Amino acid sequence: MKIHGKEYRTIWYEGNVVKIIDQTKLPHQFIIKDLKSVKDAINAIKTMEVRGAPLIGGTAAYGIVLAILENKNLEFIKKSSEELIQSRPTAINLQWAVNRMNNKISMINSDDLFNVALKEAKAICDEDVSFCENIGLNGLKIIEEIYNKKKDTVNILTHCNAGWLATINWGTATSPIYHAKKKGIPLHVWVDETRPRNQGANLTSFELNEENIPNTIIADNTGGILMQRGKVDMCIVGTDRTLSTGDVCNKIGTYLKALAAKDNNVPFYVALPSSTIDWNIKDYKEIPIEERSSDELSHIEGKDEEGNIKKILIYPKNSKTMNLAFDVTPAKYVTGLITEKGICAASTRGLKNLFK
Repeated sequence: MKIHGKEYRTIWYEGNVVKIIDQTKLPHQFIIKDLKSVKDAINAIKTMEVRGAPLIGGTAAYGIVLAILENKNLEFIKKSSEELIQSRPTAINLQWAVNRMNNKISMINSDDLFNVALKEAKAICDEDVSFCENIGLNGLKIIEEIYNKKKDTVNILTHCNAGWLATINWGTATSPIYHAKKKGIPLHVWVDETRPRNQGANLTSFELNEENIPNTIIADNTGGILMQRGKVDMCIVGTDRTLSTGDVCNKIGTYLKALAAKDNNVPFYVALPSSTIDWNIKDYKEIPIEERSSDELSHIEGKDEEGNIKKILIYPKNSKTMNLAFDVTPAKYVTGLITEKGICAASTRGLKNLFK
C-alpha cells in the first residue's frame, strides 16, 4: 500500500538487515528502521515498533534469520526462539511463525541454514500478502451486497488497526475496504480512536488518508449511538487469536462494539488469515491476555504547536491503572469470519468446513 504516494510493505530484507516502518513514530514521522540483530527484532515487537498479529509473525520469522546471521549454533537459535515467543504473549502468529521457521531449518546443514531461513521468512511474508488480498476479495462481496441494496455510501466501523500496517500488505479488516474502493463503491469509515495507544487514530486513519478513503475518527464510546441512529452499515475488525470455536481475541474494546452491534442488528465481521487461528485452546478464558505498562494509559504523545513531539502526563500522579491490551468476543456475537478461503460462521463447524 502507499505512503506519500510510494508503495511499501511493512517489513523487508535488504543488505543483511531487516527494514521496518517504525509505527511508534506514525502519524507525525515516517521512519524506516534497521533491525540488525535478533535482539533488535525482539525489542521492535515488545515496544510495538511493529504490531498486529501477522506483522509480528513476519518479524519473528526474520528474527530467526537475524539470529542465524549472528550465530549458527543451535542452542543460540533455540534461546532466541524462546525469547521471540515470549516478547508478546497474545498474538498466536508469533509462536506459529517461530515454530514454522524452526521446523524448516531443523534438518538443514549449517552451510545452507541462512539461505533456507531467509527463503522461508520471505515465504511467510509473501503468503500473508496473498492471504490478506484474498480476505479483501471475499469481504468485498459483503460490501457489494450492502451497496447494491442501499445504493448509497457504505458506512463501516472498525476498531484498532487491522490495516496493512498490521500485516505485510493489504491488511485484514481494511482489505475489503481497499478492494471496494478499487471497485468504485462509495465508502466512509468510522475509525475508533482505540485508547490507550490510539492505533485507530494514529494508524488506521493515517493509512486510509493515504489511500484517499473518507474516514472520521471517533472516541471509542461513540460507536453505540452511531449504530442506534443507523449511521453504521457494518463492523469489520481484526483479531490476534481466533479459537476453533469461533471466539475472537482482539484489541480491548472489541467486545463492547460487538455487543452494541448485536443490539442494533448491525453485522459484525472479523477478518483473519488462517495463521491467526488457535486450534488448540478451546476455552477463551485460557487465552493469555497481555497487560501492558500503565504509562500507556497515564501518558499521551503528540505534536505541540511548534511541531515538537512531546509525551505528557494526563492522569493524577498517584492514580493506579490497569492496562489490559485485549478482550474476547464470544462467537455468538460474530456475524461471520472472513478468511483467505472464504467466509464462514464463527463456529467449530464453520471453520472446519473451510480448513479441512
